[in-house]
Amino acid sequence: MEYAIARRRMVETQIMRRNITDPAVLDAMRKTPRHLFVAEGLRAHAYTDTSLPIGEKQTISQPFMVAAMSAALGLQGDERILEIGTGSGYQTAVLSSLVSRVYTIERISSLAGRARRIFDQLHLTNINLKVGDGTIGWKNHAPFDGIIVTAGAPEVPVEFLEQLAVGAPLIVPVGPRGCQVLLRVIRSEDGSYEREELMDCRFVPLIGEQGWQDNGD
Repeated sequence: MEYAIARRRMVETQIMRRNITDPAVLDAMRKTPRHLFVAEGLRAHAYTDTSLPIGEKQTISQPFMVAAMSAALGLQGDERILEIGTGSGYQTAVLSSLVSRVYTIERISSLAGRARRIFDQLHLTNINLKVGDGTIGWKNHAPFDGIIVTAGAPEVPVEFLEQLAVGAPLIVPVGPRGCQVLLRVIRSEDGSYEREELMDCRFVPLIGEQGWQDNGD
């Protein structure tokens, strides 16, 4: 009950007050138990307005950023979404209640295993999770109705653009460490891409076998 109250307050004070109004996103944030995705010793801080460490030099994003990125996808409920960087699995779980299926990739096997156990605990059956290099996407299931990237890249990876369906958005942090911009890139029918800057942000670097990584240390 205390966690449920904390989630409701989180939505009211951290998310709605920052102009996130999508009813489905707000409902998903109210019902997804963020405290399960952080270490037991940090659960008292699970619903505070901050990112938290999850091990392996990775973090769980602040609730507002999870809500903002989910809302930026403009979801209707029947989409197939690709997530690059499962991490704790919290963003994945939020998406799972908003779309028909989530395909998510995590390069760190220990994080992927922990996330999978939580998904099973919550009976989230519409998530496909694999361990691998997320920078190349997941071609076998492309094109996707949206792609969300939870790590920063120095520029927009071409692989993600190529795996978007026409009219679908890519939500990705772009720029050096500590100075990134959250972009929404939409694929047009003529093969061009419309770019929109949403907000400043700060994410851990996207690292992959093909060299996508943050260069500003």
